[in-house]
Amino acid sequence: MSLAFDLENNLIDLRSAQIFSPENRAWDDLDTIPEELAPVSETDAVTRLQQQGSRCRVPVGILGGRKASEEQLADALELGTLIARMGLTLICGGRQGVMEAACKGATEAGGICVGLLPDENPGAANPYVTIPLATGIGVARNAILTRAALCLVAVGGGYGTLSEIAFGLQFEKKVIGLSGAPNIPGMLPCRSPEAAAARIARVVLNLPQ
Repeated sequence: MSLAFDLENNLIDLRSAQIFSPENRAWDDLDTIPEELAPVSETDAVTRLQQQGSRCRVPVGILGGRKASEEQLADALELGTLIARMGLTLICGGRQGVMEAACKGATEAGGICVGLLPDENPGAANPYVTIPLATGIGVARNAILTRAALCLVAVGGGYGTLSEIAFGLQFEKKVIGLSGAPNIPGMLPCRSPEAAAARIARVVLNLPQ
């Protein structure tokens, strides 16, 4: 592991001899590395920082269609759980399919889910959305969702997901692909929800992918 916490609960990158500032997600140089350190993984580092009251509350975006395979739904469920366990907020389109599965995983793990709905009815949100935002602007909400997220994970998906991926890449967001997501240049493919969670953690920690 290249990451570790010192006795004062500061996150240290052992490779570059830098210390992490949660307030602005920046790394600053260290003169010396402390002797007593507790190594952690990227995801554990994010969890610990969030428990300490880190100011990084920008949500992670989940993209995916209302029609999805059992594998995609299972991956979305697990990914939502992992996002919540890291103490991160989830944002999605708030409807069914991949979105509902991800929200279910996050909500049951004690997380917060923001549903950015295309219509004017907050009651159209799936039952696991914590905060439904009824935009009334239709598919234009895809651009808002991708702009608002710190990074994005596409789980499978059709044309709607493709548009969100395109917006994300245009906005220079990290876009992670999982479970049959479209293979588009610039995306970061992952084989499992755990690998996707690790990539999310690296975005939160402002580490290279």
